Amino acid sequence: MNRVLAHTGARYPIVQAPMGWIARSQLASAVCNAGGLGIIETSSGETENCKAEILKMRDLTTAPFGVNLPILFLKDDAMVRFICESGVKFVTTSAGSPAKFIGPLKAAGIVVYHAVPTLDAALKCVAAGIDGLVVEGAEGGGFKNPEEVSTLVLLQAIRRAVDVPLIAAGGIMDGAGMAAAFALGAEAVQMGTRFVSAAESPVHANYKAAIVAAKETGTHVLNKRASPCIRALKTARTAAMAETGLMPPDTFARILDLYFGGDMEASVGLAGQTAGLIDSVEPVKAIIDDTIAGFFAATARLGQYATGHNFG
Repeated sequence: MNRVLAHTGARYPIVQAPMGWIARSQLASAVCNAGGLGIIETSSGETENCKAEILKMRDLTTAPFGVNLPILFLKDDAMVRFICESGVKFVTTSAGSPAKFIGPLKAAGIVVYHAVPTLDAALKCVAAGIDGLVVEGAEGGGFKNPEEVSTLVLLQAIRRAVDVPLIAAGGIMDGAGMAAAFALGAEAVQMGTRFVSAAESPVHANYKAAIVAAKETGTHVLNKRASPCIRALKTARTAAMAETGLMPPDTFARILDLYFGGDMEASVGLAGQTAGLIDSVEPVKAIIDDTIAGFFAATARLGQYATGHNFG
């Protein structure tokens, strides 16, 4: 039995990443209706809007969905209390220690996974009683650990040390990547950049076009000398930041002008290295269906080696 599917109730072990302002009901419900697990973000800090998006999901899908709680960005416990009373059954936590939230969430019947970028963080979360982990490799977009560890290595390190279910994140956008993650011990994958570029994603067409046009070398890791460290698309603005090694304090001030206004120099367009593998804007259902088909094709091909016990 796949433990992530048992925990989430989703049809497929594909989770949509909780991107701030982007991971709301329009995108999340499309993912749920296609068999994946949509996640509603709260990292935007727009508490009332995020609450409304959670409630809106009930009208847009009958499938289960989840909510993300970025601990360092929570202004108070209002969102935690709301989620505990909302009927949501799956929560991912990130950006900080989940220790003080695990008890209240689990007491409300909620399964809790925490996003980790290192083995040490994973061990602390398991000791605190977490139900599962989202293993975030350096290939992914958004907020990153400045000490970069690839998903390929991080999954193996964490699987060797713990037995909780793992969701692999970073560097995955299709069935082949999903199969690779499963080979290393994951029971699900999380995709962010691929869903940002989806037809149902609420972001401006310019943002999607920039992802589609990007090469595999089309992102910068920025602000490694300070916090937060992020991975974002290469633009004139991010090139200047990469040169200095630091992000100006106002970097995110006009993020909505980039996301929804299409001004790619207004802020930083968060994206992972999989941008270099994405060559078109596709509907969410096509993305998920193609990923599942690709997964089974890849595992069937690899299964031939196991059946014959040779490489011929």
